[in-house]
Amino acid sequence: MNKSNNQAWNTKYGPRRVRHEEPTLDEAIAAAKDLSDELNQQAEIAASLIGLPPDQVRTELLKIALPGKNVIKSFAFVGSASAPRIIVVERRQPRRQRAG
Repeated sequence: MNKSNNQAWNTKYGPRRVRHEEPTLDEAIAAAKDLSDELNQQAEIAASLIGLPPDQVRTELLKIALPGKNVIKSFAFVGSASAPRIIVVERRQPRRQRAG
């Protein structure tokens, strides 16, 4: 157990225990994919988040299917002209099953 798991903060409502958990490998990879499109950078980002060597993270990253041509992104501008909002819609094409 880390010391940070037993840390207590004194608030105006009394002491509150703070729970701190390190991110899992899947969470770190998901965060890295959102921050970068390059595989090597994703591996380094995820490795720095969880404290593993980049080579070990890279092998796990390669196991996860990389989104390729099957992801279609479309952007839509909604709202008034003075305050437009952008909505990003990602559509994934279903996997085609191989015959045989």
